[in-house]
Amino acid sequence: MRKPHIRRVAMSVAVTTAATLPGPAFAVAPDRPSPTAASATSPVAAAEAAAFAHASATGVTPGDTLHAKDVMTDPDGKRHVRFVRGHRGLPVLGGDLVVHLGKAAEYLGVTRAADHLVEPSGVEAKLTPSEAERKAAAAARGEAGDARLVVDARDGAAALAYQVLVTDSDTTEAGGSRTVVVDARTGRIRSSTPENDEFISPSLADTLRGRGEHATPRTGTATALPGLTSGTAAGRYPATATGSGASLFAGKVALTTTRTARAAYLLKDPTRWNTETRDAKGQELESFARGKKFTDGDNKWGTGATSSRATAAVDAQYGITKTLDFYKKTFGRKGVRNNSAGARGMVHFGDKVGNAFWDSTCGCMLYGDGDGRVFKKPLVVLDVTGHELTHGVVDATAALEPTRVDEDGDQYGEPGALNESLADVFGSNVEFSANNPRNPPNYLVGEKLGLAQKFLRRLDHPSLDVLEESIDYWSPAAYDTEVHAGSGVSSHAYYLLAEGSGRKTINGVAYDSPTYDGSRVTGIGRAKATAVFYRALTRYMVSTTDFHDARKATLKAAADMYGAGSAEYKAVGRAWAAVNVTAANTPAPRR
Repeated sequence: MRKPHIRRVAMSVAVTTAATLPGPAFAVAPDRPSPTAASATSPVAAAEAAAFAHASATGVTPGDTLHAKDVMTDPDGKRHVRFVRGHRGLPVLGGDLVVHLGKAAEYLGVTRAADHLVEPSGVEAKLTPSEAERKAAAAARGEAGDARLVVDARDGAAALAYQVLVTDSDTTEAGGSRTVVVDARTGRIRSSTPENDEFISPSLADTLRGRGEHATPRTGTATALPGLTSGTAAGRYPATATGSGASLFAGKVALTTTRTARAAYLLKDPTRWNTETRDAKGQELESFARGKKFTDGDNKWGTGATSSRATAAVDAQYGITKTLDFYKKTFGRKGVRNNSAGARGMVHFGDKVGNAFWDSTCGCMLYGDGDGRVFKKPLVVLDVTGHELTHGVVDATAALEPTRVDEDGDQYGEPGALNESLADVFGSNVEFSANNPRNPPNYLVGEKLGLAQKFLRRLDHPSLDVLEESIDYWSPAAYDTEVHAGSGVSSHAYYLLAEGSGRKTINGVAYDSPTYDGSRVTGIGRAKATAVFYRALTRYMVSTTDFHDARKATLKAAADMYGAGSAEYKAVGRAWAAVNVTAANTPAPRR
């Protein structure tokens, strides 16, 4: 699963303690003057000026401040500037927007999360920060940090609230953290969301245990890998070296490492922004600095068996670097956040943890060794890593979040389901990009976990997944469907766009993709379909994007890339119609 962006909205404002005392809740810094076009000397400034100039479309008011999170530049010079918002000095949850600019910095339009003003109906906090902290600690059964005032604009209206990070939560697997949002006037818990992005949801774990299922993962064979050298010639250190690793799932793989002395190597890749994997030593670490570095004397890592602690690290480092390679060579994306920073992983996380996580507190991947019951090996499979690191990419862009989280930690709602779907789509593409014969690429997710149904999810016919009860088509019930089950709608649309409907065999895997109305869909190819979905994610999706919004986003992306009258554009519309997402059945806005 994934962590919603509401837990990490970063605002460069100082909220004074006066804002938390009885009296006006917005006793903070004065409003920032609206920028003018004359001051728009950069894409960010131009987009900010446009947002205020077109307030009726963007929803930005004089009490708002905009803080750029990302700028995407198209080959034709168009810019897309993603903002998070503040309102009278307070961070706004669900106030994100993307301003679209032309080559000459002219305003082209906006994609916004909140379709309403973000001024709360009540501006006085009736709870004190300490009261909010106590409520948050009780709700998440952990230790509460400092409460901060925010504006919560996610649920069709804006409300004054406190946001509290609760650590060592007993409601979270492996004692992780939760972010709790408490209504500042009523004390109601508005949301309580885990920090960790779990690959195995709580409900799936319960289902597997209830069925008495024992996953028997298919591991690779550590045969010799030709053409590898164990390191570089003697010289200055540190230096880039080429080593080899014997993995659990991918066979023998090449690893780029760091040579620190004549016979000393570090599992850190200087050619991929110092991407590194460390050992959590069986502890529940959320600090990468506390992980133990993997070092070796001959640059040959792991044995292909779990008896070597380095073996899981080989799979993790291989999966992380292959995911980074996919994003860079396919989209030019430089790292998870597109900031030329490496990714990090820690294996052997916790004691008998049968899961893998994207953890934004750590800024890294965390891999458990298995719970010894259902999962008896570490969850370091390639598509698991591709899936979870894609949650990091989504967090850095649209930050799609669920509409609610239940007391067990299961998440619900279309934006969260879309997030899971994108993680499956791009995670599968990581396999195609790596093209490892020991881990053949396909449109299945978790096929090497050793589950009885032979996969966890599949993109061509999602409802064949009986474990999570994935759905093939949209209906109004999708609004409150568990996110992994609901992910089938957009995953199915993607597969139909890429490969089309009906029977097909790819790399030895048989597919038979149905459609809602029995129509025949012809695919445009995986490369084009993937490009459309990535452009839609990075330019036209925001934290509240649902399936009908995703349809619009992918149509806009296809129009940008191929033209509004193109075969590709028409195929996007047909793919969504084939999963029952159409303009005609778009739900009315929820208030």
